Amino acid sequence: MTRAVIVAAHPDDEILWLSSAMEAADPVVLCYGAPYARPEKAEARARAVAALKLPRLINLAIPESGTRLFVDWQTPTLTPTGIAITDPAARSRYDANFATLLAKLRPILTGVTDVYTHNPWGEYGHPEHIQLHRAVTDLQKELGFTIWFSNYMAPLTLPLVRALSPTVLWAEKRPAIPDIRLARRLRAIYLRHRVWTWSLFHRWPAIETLYAQPPGTRDDWHNLDGETLVDVTKLRWWRGDGAARVEV
Repeated sequence: MTRAVIVAAHPDDEILWLSSAMEAADPVVLCYGAPYARPEKAEARARAVAALKLPRLINLAIPESGTRLFVDWQTPTLTPTGIAITDPAARSRYDANFATLLAKLRPILTGVTDVYTHNPWGEYGHPEHIQLHRAVTDLQKELGFTIWFSNYMAPLTLPLVRALSPTVLWAEKRPAIPDIRLARRLRAIYLRHRVWTWSLFHRWPAIETLYAQPPGTRDDWHNLDGETLVDVTKLRWWRGDGAARVEV
């Protein structure tokens, strides 16, 4: 029996990048909670998550590591815990969170068949998105589920996308339609609690692509050469399906 789970980094990531999988998800897991060095936002974020009233929601509320500004995006380097962090103190917090993610996600993902999560380059380049993809990939080796991720990217992450593009990353792909009605309803809740983290002018595309990484060998897998990705920085001005798309 198929059992699908969404594992998203921060509250609002579930509807920004994975809304097309929300209806089938059981449960939706939100991993990080308190923004680093901003305790007042932690309480507001917790209230917003409670107000979502999603019937199948797990909020792990792991404190953020505060690593957003400590990545060299000219020469990004992936590591066993995500991506290289240039600040030692931030790197220590980041590495500690990786161990916490594994411990907390392992019982949740046991028995799951499909996990929808962030892509290897972290969409627009959030190091905690990349870390979560790495953690889910490590757990896949133990638990044997299929990983699904989307085709969103940004100019910031293009060096990492290009570095990854020669390697095999997916075995299957399928078009998916974002659940715009649900996404807008939940966005309104995040806005009401002042914890929406993305552009007020964001527009969901008419269609996105989901890529599958099944367990086992990578025979017959494909790379990203020639794939079409969605530039999230252009979605605020998006007026048609072609305007926000980038060929790798």
